[in-house]
Amino acid sequence: MRTANERRRRRLVYGLLGRIRLRRISRRYNPTAVLAVFAFISAGISITLIASLALLTQAAFIFPSLGATAFILFYEPTSSSACPRNTLLGHGIGAIAGWCALALFGLLDAPSALQTSVDLSRVGAVGLSLAASCALMVWFRANHPPAAATALIVSLGLMPQLSQIPVLLGGVVLLLLQAWVMNHLAGIDFPLWSHRPDTSTADDK
Repeated sequence: MRTANERRRRRLVYGLLGRIRLRRISRRYNPTAVLAVFAFISAGISITLIASLALLTQAAFIFPSLGATAFILFYEPTSSSACPRNTLLGHGIGAIAGWCALALFGLLDAPSALQTSVDLSRVGAVGLSLAASCALMVWFRANHPPAAATALIVSLGLMPQLSQIPVLLGGVVLLLLQAWVMNHLAGIDFPLWSHRPDTSTADDK
């Protein structure tokens, strides 16, 4: 019996192959290999797009947790973690939790943890930001694991300015738009906003 994730991935592969009229050869190729190629192309395009925009605008559209987000968007695009609502809210929660933790511990004007040694205030800010972001994502039902990394990036002092949060979220929106386009071109039912429940039946077994 296949798990829900296995059924989702099988439908993804069939959607990809059907879209490019190659479904007949689906039995010859490992579904994991098909998804790996799709993820390689899609993630490469998305990060290149965002990096190019960052180069043109000199704004910090790139941040480490975007890489983890890209992986989820193109590997499990039909999961709840990948839906635009959870992705955008999750990163927003993580960024705000990180900034509030910096403010609470008086670290808004302090050098980042990469420039100086870690002290008790930094430990407190990091711990509070991660705890708060996880709790709030659960409370608002906006599960997106990479957003926890966003909380740490901010609370470590890498993005200490409140004005940087809208820029960060702009990068998330760009990634979501590109994911929507790529997934729909591949015939994958990627939601416009909220997660669509799995409607698998016994026929998928």
